[in-house]
Amino acid sequence: MRKKIFRSILVTSLAALLISLLAATGALYQYFVRIQEHQLHRELKLTARAVEDSGLVYLESLDADNLRVRITWINADGAVIYDTEAVAGEMENHADREEVRKALKYGEGSSSRRSATLTETTIYHAVKLNDGTVLRVAVSHATIIALIGGIIPMFVLAAIIVAVLAWLIAKRMTRNIVAPLDHVDLERPLENDTYEELSPFLMRIHRLHEQSENQLAQLRQKADEFNHITANMKESLVLLDEKGVILSINPAATMLFSTSQNAVGLDFLSVDRSHEISNAIHAAKSQGHAVTRVERNGRIYQFDISRIESGNEIIGLVILAFDISEQEYAERTRREFSANVSHELKTPLTSIIASAELIKNNLVKPEDMPRFVGHIHQEASRLLSLIEDIIRLSQLDEGQNIPRETVDLGALATEAVDQLRDTADQSNVQINLSVEECLLQGVPRLIHEIVYNLVGNAIKYNVDGGKVDVSVAKTRTGGILTVSDTGIGIPFEHQSRVFERFYRVDKSHSKQSGGTGLGLSIVKHAAVYSGASIALRSIPGKGTTIAVTFSAKP
Repeated sequence: MRKKIFRSILVTSLAALLISLLAATGALYQYFVRIQEHQLHRELKLTARAVEDSGLVYLESLDADNLRVRITWINADGAVIYDTEAVAGEMENHADREEVRKALKYGEGSSSRRSATLTETTIYHAVKLNDGTVLRVAVSHATIIALIGGIIPMFVLAAIIVAVLAWLIAKRMTRNIVAPLDHVDLERPLENDTYEELSPFLMRIHRLHEQSENQLAQLRQKADEFNHITANMKESLVLLDEKGVILSINPAATMLFSTSQNAVGLDFLSVDRSHEISNAIHAAKSQGHAVTRVERNGRIYQFDISRIESGNEIIGLVILAFDISEQEYAERTRREFSANVSHELKTPLTSIIASAELIKNNLVKPEDMPRFVGHIHQEASRLLSLIEDIIRLSQLDEGQNIPRETVDLGALATEAVDQLRDTADQSNVQINLSVEECLLQGVPRLIHEIVYNLVGNAIKYNVDGGKVDVSVAKTRTGGILTVSDTGIGIPFEHQSRVFERFYRVDKSHSKQSGGTGLGLSIVKHAAVYSGASIALRSIPGKGTTIAVTFSAKP
């Protein structure tokens, strides 16, 4: 803007100078021409009077070299009688000259003629004398073109001087004009003391500031809401631009990819180089959406990648990762449970059907009939126990609201142990019971199931002549049930899975003992429903201890 103002002032000054000089030159030229013509008229009248009085004597007495005008005396027929600058006899006839013709006709006549070079103009004035002759005077002066040509050096010098002055003035004026603009505070436009003409502009800036501040406040609020939401998300969220650069990454994603918030601005490939996710990103760019599953840190994650478009152009990608380990585990457990249930139901049914067919076809001897009937009864009882356990687990899985009441953990433990003493005696296993009153809020049937199954397993998987210690102790926050045995124990690699449905460490021993493989699973679900925790400690060949800790008010 400074340059524009400076150039405008300088060009305007020079143009004004040029126009002024030309106008002054033209005016002076016209002024001097009028004066010269007026003087020429006066000199013509004086000369005409003298010629009429003295004739040729007067003309010859003039000093031709010092005359400012040229005097010519012409006869009525156009012949030159006398001329101050030439020999009269050698001059051509002047009858056709404009000023002569006008003088002969009207008494006076004037004309002007330019030279061949256009640098000089001659003015002629003629008057008719009393004797019929014509007296003419002439004077020459420079034309306007010659005059301008003559003053060019002076004009150039003046132009240089004026240009310098104009440059200085323009620079100063530019500085003075721009100075208030340089100090305009655009952050507070209404507080400026500047040109009045800028008021609408500053008012508009003020309104734009208010709008931008409101928009920024809304954007900050939305950004804070977005950051707050994403920061508290369990799912991992990553936003990428069209080039794969990370725009945003939430804390869950930083943990998943083992990076930090400083990853913003980095290429996603520098954070994760897995082949599966890279293929999913390429698929999402081309197809709009892609899903893949990847195992990380012992967990299974589902990556849902979507393309973001604006005006048919890809502007970025959204990567959303879900931890589906529990779903995968549940799906695997469901498949295993279905397969195990089918197998466990099929085995006793097959045995029952086979024995029944033998009896039906009279292929069993009378003395063997009690053995076959007993086998059918045993398998049917096993089948019934399996179905009852499956029903119990289904009820626990469904999360049915079972009314709670005040129960005595010690009394329930004593009841369950009394029910199993005959089984312990048959297995030659000694049961030691140590209980104290411990009141809890719970479901009696479920707590009884916990004690019954733990003690039953301790008896089943014990050794001949072994023992089982059952104790109930009151704690500050509730009570603890402990069941220890001197049985075969559980290898360390199996301890994390013994509470799964149908999981058996020693399948051959389980068949001999008639177990369904659901006892510890029922214990686990009943404990979860009761708000209790389970701790297992086992040494192969020495025995197992399981402790269940209850809260007074789960």
